[in-house]
Amino acid sequence: MTQPLKSKLQGMLEVVYPSVDCDFLAEQLLATMGLAPNADAPPAHQNHWDETDVLLITYADTLQQPDEKPLVTLKRFLDDCLKDTISAVHILPFFPFSSDDGFSVMDYLAVNESHGGWPEIEVIARDYKLMSDLVINHMSARSRWFANYRKRIDPGKDYFFEGNPKDDLSQVVRPRTSPLLNPVQTDDGERYVWCTFSEDQVDLNFANPQVLLEFAGIIRQYLERGILIFRMDAVAFLWKEPGTPCIHLQQTHELIKILRLLIEHHTPDAVVITETNVPNRENLTYFGNANEAHAIYNFSLPPLLINTLVTGNCRHLKTWLMSMPPAQLGTTYLNFIASHDGVGLRPTDGLLTEDEKQRLINTMESFGGKVSYRRTADGRDQPYEVNIAVWDALKGTAEGGADHWQLARFLCAHTIMLALEGIPAFYIHSLLATENDQARVEHTGRLRSINRSQWPLSQLEEALADPLTHHSKAFRELKRLIAIRRAQSAFHPNATQFTLHLGLQLFGFWRQSMRREQSVFCIHNISPEMQEVALSDINLIGTDRWVDLISGMTVEDMAGSMTLKPYQTVWLSNQHRSGAARSVPQE
Repeated sequence: MTQPLKSKLQGMLEVVYPSVDCDFLAEQLLATMGLAPNADAPPAHQNHWDETDVLLITYADTLQQPDEKPLVTLKRFLDDCLKDTISAVHILPFFPFSSDDGFSVMDYLAVNESHGGWPEIEVIARDYKLMSDLVINHMSARSRWFANYRKRIDPGKDYFFEGNPKDDLSQVVRPRTSPLLNPVQTDDGERYVWCTFSEDQVDLNFANPQVLLEFAGIIRQYLERGILIFRMDAVAFLWKEPGTPCIHLQQTHELIKILRLLIEHHTPDAVVITETNVPNRENLTYFGNANEAHAIYNFSLPPLLINTLVTGNCRHLKTWLMSMPPAQLGTTYLNFIASHDGVGLRPTDGLLTEDEKQRLINTMESFGGKVSYRRTADGRDQPYEVNIAVWDALKGTAEGGADHWQLARFLCAHTIMLALEGIPAFYIHSLLATENDQARVEHTGRLRSINRSQWPLSQLEEALADPLTHHSKAFRELKRLIAIRRAQSAFHPNATQFTLHLGLQLFGFWRQSMRREQSVFCIHNISPEMQEVALSDINLIGTDRWVDLISGMTVEDMAGSMTLKPYQTVWLSNQHRSGAARSVPQE
């Protein structure tokens, strides 16, 4: 018999709040979410996605049109250019903010007036699965809650986490070099607030159950506005205890379970995604037992994939892929190469040597990239991420520098990402092949601005309409590749995946659909040299007819070989009754 919702919720709460009346707290949370104490649980291990799901990541105001709210401009671009390409859109924080391009939220329940309003958000949510950030670890120092904290009144008085400079903070894991504790004057005198990311981003105090109740109310309003996917920003740092690393603590995992329980009882097909830019083994823990995140960001993929393509050696990418556990049904990976942030280096810990990391950094700097740092427990500054646009990150090789294979290398990276187990996500500037924005870095003084350009819509339309621009070439071919991917049952996010062993210059893996009716062998030349592939090494089934989904080429001689041009990809699929193995013509 299924455990009643209230009883299950109460048991979770008692782990986090052992000294609180969790029976009453559970009642408050259920009332806040509008849930009945005995509400039916959604079916376990349900996949809320399939091979047609592709996510676009963008800021609300990336596209600019004079005399028009950016959310209106964005919706028109989605409808005109991407309606048959993407199924979901992640609009990065669209709330009023004071810094960090939206991640220092001043009001969780308002839309930034310069972007538009809730009606514009709801219009997008009606036509696309909408993903929103739940900036849950911290809030703006210019928010009303923090103003109330300083005045020592509610709501806000006890909403922010305080520290003491005398505490043992030596183990705290830091993602930045800024001070962890910042002194603020309050009506009760000076207090030290905990700031994991910046002085303007003050960490919330989830040890106060009222903060959890506030976020339950925020989540309910998002759900009722049509938001279906929740990106829990920086959630790994949520619970703090001096004397510990203050990352990945058990209470953090329990709070994710609690929020997921509430979300999926309210909206059974809603999805929770955790954003944890940490080493791979730590990242995997956020699946829980299929009861925490529905999906986790595949943070090791971007640095390993870029490293593979600039070195022409796939050893580390292949080793990592072989070590990745298949996601349970009801969970999956979110695959990406770029996002609004930089290319994280912590997710390469244990995967690349320090010398290999430094070589990657040096290569990225030679291509115009910047490096951001974090402070370690012993006071040293270590590289944290590389800030660079993927178009420029792949402009050449570590050994030879910039070359004429930039577009081919760029497309190869994305064909790999598209075919891997999981849901593919495209940052808008990758889809558009936007270059490094050095001018924006100088203007804002922030290294991450290098990959946060804003496009005047007329200028973008002109670039995409000109078949000679690299923007047009990349955009058109990526759309074609996405269309092919969306037609293959073997590319379901949870379809079987097996790594192939084809040497160091050929990166390959096999996907098989969940009903076993389609197989696709994905083979990528990750080098600037021609590579020969013996078909006997792939073990194609001789009774099937095999076709390259990308080029339409058919395999005539099973005992023969294929020659792959530099950075060429083939998706070899067996033809079958459903006709999934079809070639999409060039636009």
